[in-house]
Amino acid sequence: MSFPDVLAIPDEVLEIARTLEAAGYEAWCVGGALRDALLGHPHTDYDFATSATPAQVQAVFRRTAPVGEKYGTVGVIDRRRTVHEVTTFRRDVSTDGRHAVVAYGVSLEEDLARRDFTINAIAYHPLRREWRDPFGGRSDLERGVLRAVGEPAERFREDYLRILRALRFAARFGFTIEPATWAAAVTAAPGLARLSAERVRDEWFKGLRTARSVPELVELWTRVGAAEAWIPELLAPAPDRLAGAAAIAPDARDPVLLTALLTDDAAAVLRRLRASGAEIGRAAAIARGPAEPAGLAPADVRRWLSGAGGAADDLLALHRLRHGREAPWAGAVRSVRERGEPLARGDLAVSGTDLQALGAAGPRIGELLAALLDRVLDDPALNRRDTLLALARELM
Repeated sequence: MSFPDVLAIPDEVLEIARTLEAAGYEAWCVGGALRDALLGHPHTDYDFATSATPAQVQAVFRRTAPVGEKYGTVGVIDRRRTVHEVTTFRRDVSTDGRHAVVAYGVSLEEDLARRDFTINAIAYHPLRREWRDPFGGRSDLERGVLRAVGEPAERFREDYLRILRALRFAARFGFTIEPATWAAAVTAAPGLARLSAERVRDEWFKGLRTARSVPELVELWTRVGAAEAWIPELLAPAPDRLAGAAAIAPDARDPVLLTALLTDDAAAVLRRLRASGAEIGRAAAIARGPAEPAGLAPADVRRWLSGAGGAADDLLALHRLRHGREAPWAGAVRSVRERGEPLARGDLAVSGTDLQALGAAGPRIGELLAALLDRVLDDPALNRRDTLLALARELM
């Protein structure tokens, strides 16, 4: 693999470089967009490393966004409303394995030296069309090797999240982690416990979405010690779960669904990782089930849909992943939905107010609605106002 003489950079990105250079500052494209471009992967946003300080970047550009000014990064919004991170050349002064104190006023080479892996330590000047690759990132891309910049143990001590990033990149690109880098990651793995749950969650989700092979990602998390630190439920996943995870296409990856597939208690895992309430709720609903209807008769399927509620589609997807085929009751589900058959109290042709008018009060109203729904699940034709009111009178 050789560097192309010219890298196709969008005009709006070139405008950012021209603006910085015209103001007297260096502007180099860096990071994942360069790596992905060299690998022939789709990429949309370009990040910059610059000699300008955050305050100087904000003074030069009219539209900016606060994306990490504390660490030297300003988001510059281009004319297409894409945010590009523009980060001042910097070096780490001190770090606790989670956050770094940085200093500005260093060179591009010093800035690249503080990056995590050689494949992410390449720079390209979009105006002069120059490449900088002081650590052999191009060669590692060509060989399919993930290697830390400089001394691996130091890189991981600076930020333990780099261990999880190594696993994600290796699984995404199908790269081999260089032996010294792998050994340092294993040694540093106890430091993963010091990371915030939110940062770990983001890496887990990104890994699930981008890995060529989810089973390979799980194996890497297990072998390095990340699973033991954060998701011990991954240590003994059933073979059918791994097979199901392998079958799902990258563009259809759902981290919540995959976590439910790979672990027995996805809600507990997501709670530990500080996922959103909606994500935890989804996982809990999947666990409540029921996993499948009592039978394949229409009434059984309606009762299953009623009990599963919003988790029905997730449960159908899980069955497909675990068994490699559509659930036997999936066709009946489609038919029930196409006919618009009632499945919940809110679908009934009568309301609590109607029952109150009949003389029902307090908890009895809910009990009557539940009893009416039970009848309607057996026979949807009963879902008529007059019929349900008559049934309610009988039940009272």
